[in-house]
Amino acid sequence: MQTFKTRPKTKFNFSFIPKPQTRPVLHLATMILLSLVGLFSGIAVSWLLGNHHVTEVFASLQPLQDNPPAWLQVPEVSNKYFLLVPTLVLFLFVQIFTKVFPKPVCWSRRLVAGILVCLLIRYLLWRSLSTLNLSNSVDGVFSILLMGMELVAISGGMIQLLLMFTAKDRKQEANRYSKSVVNEVYNPSVDVMIPTYNEPAFILKRTIIGCQKIDYANKKVYLLDDTKRPEIKNLAEELGCEYLTRKDSAHAKAGNLNAALSRTDGELVVFFDADFVPTRNFLERTVGFFQKEKIALVQTPQSFYNHDPIARNLGLEDILTSEEEVFYRQMQPIKDGAGSVVCAGTSFIARREALETIGGFVTESLSEDYFTGIRLAAFGYELVYLDEKLSAGLAAENISSHIEQRLRWGRGTLQAFFIDSNPLTISGLNLWQRLGHFEGLLHWFNSIPRIFFLLLPIFSVFFGIQPFSSNVREAVYFFVPYYITQLTVFAWLNMRSRSALLSDLYSLVQCFPIALTVIKAMMRPFSKGFKVTPKGLASDRYYYNWGLALPLIGLLTLSLATLIICLINDGSPMNISLWWGTYNVLTLSGALLVLLDSPKLSMYQWFKTQRDAEVITDEGVIQAKTTRISEEGMEIEINKKMLLSRNVTLKLVNENIQLNSVVTKTRFQDNKTLVKVKFTDIPLECHRQLVETLYCQPGQWQRKQSPGELHSLFILLKLFVRPLNFILKKQLRLTKPHLSLKKL
Repeated sequence: MQTFKTRPKTKFNFSFIPKPQTRPVLHLATMILLSLVGLFSGIAVSWLLGNHHVTEVFASLQPLQDNPPAWLQVPEVSNKYFLLVPTLVLFLFVQIFTKVFPKPVCWSRRLVAGILVCLLIRYLLWRSLSTLNLSNSVDGVFSILLMGMELVAISGGMIQLLLMFTAKDRKQEANRYSKSVVNEVYNPSVDVMIPTYNEPAFILKRTIIGCQKIDYANKKVYLLDDTKRPEIKNLAEELGCEYLTRKDSAHAKAGNLNAALSRTDGELVVFFDADFVPTRNFLERTVGFFQKEKIALVQTPQSFYNHDPIARNLGLEDILTSEEEVFYRQMQPIKDGAGSVVCAGTSFIARREALETIGGFVTESLSEDYFTGIRLAAFGYELVYLDEKLSAGLAAENISSHIEQRLRWGRGTLQAFFIDSNPLTISGLNLWQRLGHFEGLLHWFNSIPRIFFLLLPIFSVFFGIQPFSSNVREAVYFFVPYYITQLTVFAWLNMRSRSALLSDLYSLVQCFPIALTVIKAMMRPFSKGFKVTPKGLASDRYYYNWGLALPLIGLLTLSLATLIICLINDGSPMNISLWWGTYNVLTLSGALLVLLDSPKLSMYQWFKTQRDAEVITDEGVIQAKTTRISEEGMEIEINKKMLLSRNVTLKLVNENIQLNSVVTKTRFQDNKTLVKVKFTDIPLECHRQLVETLYCQPGQWQRKQSPGELHSLFILLKLFVRPLNFILKKQLRLTKPHLSLKKL
């Protein structure tokens, strides 16, 4: 693990280096948080202990809850089903609207966001002025606590809806700007930088090759090795890439980038993480923006050429999108409109002059990328988000790595409250920009309400707690319209990147570790240094993450008990604890299945693709089609039954790539022969062609559409009823054919 040390002087002016701490220090943000928690706790304890002053205050508020204003009362109707009319009208409207306009544009997004804002305000007024149960201290404490947790959970969503009114789409701008780049009218020098710490050489090799394949002549590719490994230096020399290192590893990735900036001179600088491979047109689509002098940085989405561990462990690789898709499809465009684009640390291009103006990359935090973007905006520069998939990298390859990566992001982002680059206080940002960044900070606190919502039905049933005072008529009239409408347009607003139900499954898997990290970060923000997410992993066995599972198992047990008690005592369909408990059982069961890491036998990614191929043998040339290709091997299909010799030569016809191979498996299906081969002694030029074919084609990283809510519910039900041993048998059956490769 790297630690933070004082960095040697360079031509940059680093004014953001935290001073070493010899003892714990209470920061202002920590003291404010502790004061708020202490204030609420003091009032709650006083009320529970029967303090008459506190009791009288809340007793005087209860009549106001019992007699809300007339406009917050349910209208008297001859038929109770008439109360469903607002919900049905809204539901039909948004269903028709989203079908007629399947992709949000400026005006349609504003219309739907405006409807949701009105419904949300209506719901919050009803909740705060009509449903609090302050009749006794125990119910009152939980009622106010529930309201507070709802506000924390909803506030981020409210800010998102407001930001949607100014969302931007830069594709037309990119089309216009790119013409001068393609025609070489605008041709600034570009340094392409690949920082690395401990990533394997085979991952770096494909990244370097991909960067060298970018269609732009006036560029240099630099490998920034922060571990000074001889094999990596040799790799750079073999590939013809510039190799840079430094005396120490101070300030981790930020220090590495700053050291490289001081030794290079390109007008523009592109940054790719060690596992990210750009498409050939990356610079053609991004460089042109810098003709506008105010623009300092262009960020593109992070996409991934492997499946994230949650989708893989559930066997839903072809259904679930990666977790980052919501951020890059929905959040970044609306943040762009607010002037609060998040620099994501990879797949972005920046103006060197702007970076030098702010003193280089910020070294105060684990999230050097995020805060560097904030400082650029504070200095009056513009950050742009181009929503085009122009690169792809490796997603975390098991659950523990996936969650550890999120915890690092959370710690780094929350350090905003304790450093000079705090987007809420730094000078130079406008209110709209601060609001955009505030939403990102609030996001990490959502895990705490999520845990509370899991616990509340348990407390309600076991201890008889009534945290709200309302009836079914009120819920149908005030809550259901907002909930159904929000559920219906959730996937539409986020460009079909995730359904609400599956989003909740993702958040549930990591809510406990993130909540703990949030608390630790607010108490001791700089207690942990930077740790690189391990990449290029392989495993031949199943592994269950018991440490992550134990709190979920405990909650599932209690939720099942709660459900049984509800069914025995009151099986009424109007019992909210019954429905709430059922939903919790369903999602907790799915989350526990996620925590079983499936075997991953190869360190390389295998892509499903059909390409014309030829098998060259001593007997002649055999026509074939590929079914899967990777950097280590290939699967082909021959339209007749036959046995190949052990050593063959394969040729990808259209790509003109010829590779010596060893047959590792042959099987027959109908009248076809399915053959799997492993490449041997790949020449460098062939490897370059193979990487370009697999990773660098413009437009190859297409977006998947997430299933709708009903389909998502069906998926959750299947996960709930599917026995664990069925998953094991299915996965073993799928992976068994690959075992012979390891044996060979």
